[in-house]
Amino acid sequence: MPADADRVIVSSREFPHPPAAVYAAFADPAVLARWWGPAGFTSTFDVFEPRPGGAWRFTMHAPDGAAYPNESVFVEVGPARVVYDHLGAHRFRMEMTFEPVGAGTRLTWRMAHATAEDADRVRPFVPAANEQNFDRLAAVLAGG
Repeated sequence: MPADADRVIVSSREFPHPPAAVYAAFADPAVLARWWGPAGFTSTFDVFEPRPGGAWRFTMHAPDGAAYPNESVFVEVGPARVVYDHLGAHRFRMEMTFEPVGAGTRLTWRMAHATAEDADRVRPFVPAANEQNFDRLAAVLAGG
């Protein structure tokens, strides 16, 4: 087991679309807003600057009306890898990789928290929420 495994949450899924299409679904804020967040959530983007040092500020709106503001800073942005630091209550570094697999793409999200305790606080809900995010992305990629 890697030394940091206790502080990292990894989610991954293969999509039957080329890496450029999967990356484009992230890099275009109009498309991203259609699938970012767990099932039933919507997102309102205030700032989306996908470049190193660029800001990403948005609010996730839960089905019950609760609003969850989010703020991140991009570290690396490219068609094979996106890295950003998520700031605020749940601080972590997200590394997204877009790996070619045959004619499709394996999208992997690696969320590295500062401590195992930080990861353990969100581990009860983050893996399922990430899977719901992937479900929503799959629907958008399929034209839904």
